[in-house]
Amino acid sequence: MTTEEKIFNAARIVFQKKGFAGARMQEIADEAGINKAMLHYCFKNKQSLFEAVFIKAFGQLAPQINLIFNSEETVFNKIKKFTDSYISFVIEHPFLPQFVIQEMNNNPEFVLKFLTNTNRPNPTHMILQIEKEIADGIIKPIQPKQLLLDIFSMTVFPFAAQMMVKGILQISDDEFNQMMEIRKMSIAEQIINSIKK
Repeated sequence: MTTEEKIFNAARIVFQKKGFAGARMQEIADEAGINKAMLHYCFKNKQSLFEAVFIKAFGQLAPQINLIFNSEETVFNKIKKFTDSYISFVIEHPFLPQFVIQEMNNNPEFVLKFLTNTNRPNPTHMILQIEKEIADGIIKPIQPKQLLLDIFSMTVFPFAAQMMVKGILQISDDEFNQMMEIRKMSIAEQIINSIKK
C-alpha cells in the first residue's frame, strides 16, 4: 500500500468517526502510521485532505449511478438499483452527505465545480426514459425531475440529517444502519407503487 493510500484510508476512518470538525491531522497521521510532517507534505491542511477524500469517494459513486441511469433496465428496476446502490455506498462512506451539505455552505465553489464536472451523475437518459414510459402507459403522468427529486430526497435525507433522525427516533448507530438496509427496498416499493399505472 502506498503512502497516499494509507493516508486516504486513515482519513476516511477518522472523518467517519469524528466528522470534519472533530478530526485532527495528528490523529490521521497516527492512523496512517506516518508522521505529521509527511501528512502535511502530501496535504497542506485538513480541508485539502477532506476534499481529496470526498472527490475519491464520490468519484467511486458517480460511475455506479451513471451505470444505472444509462442502462437498458426499466425505470422500476433503475429505482430499485439506485436506492440499493446509493444506500450501500453511503453506509460505507457515511461522511459524504454531511460533507456535501457543509461544503455547500462553507465552500459552494468547490461543490458547484465538482457537480458541473463531466463525471458527475447525469440523469438525462433516465429523464427521457421516464417520459417514454409515461407515453407507453407504464408510469402515471409525472414530471420526471419531480420523480428524481423524490428518489434523491428519500435516499439522501436520512444520511444528511443522521443526528436528527437518530435523536428523534431514539436509535443507535446499529439500529440506524439496520433501518437504512430495510429502506433499500421500502423506498423503491413506495415510489414504484405511487407511479405505477
